[in-house]
Amino acid sequence: MKIIKIGAVWCPSCLVMRPRWQEIEMELPELETEYFDFDQDESKIKPYNVTEGKLPVFIFLDKNGKELTRVQGEPSKQELLKLIGQYKNK
Repeated sequence: MKIIKIGAVWCPSCLVMRPRWQEIEMELPELETEYFDFDQDESKIKPYNVTEGKLPVFIFLDKNGKELTRVQGEPSKQELLKLIGQYKNK
């Protein structure tokens, strides 16, 4: 499983989520994540159909790159850990 994180420097919710993800990534160093900036990485995020009003977005992909689920906004650390646990072997 891999998690694609899409945000922007001008997005308040994205700033809230940054330390939350840092905590999770420190606790789960084996977790594969990749961050893309909404403005700077347009070509990379285009396949995910993310719009400006939907930031931040966290897209959970299986080992073949197929989307399992996506979460928007400011999910709690517990919510994210639950999803990670649910999809980690996909």
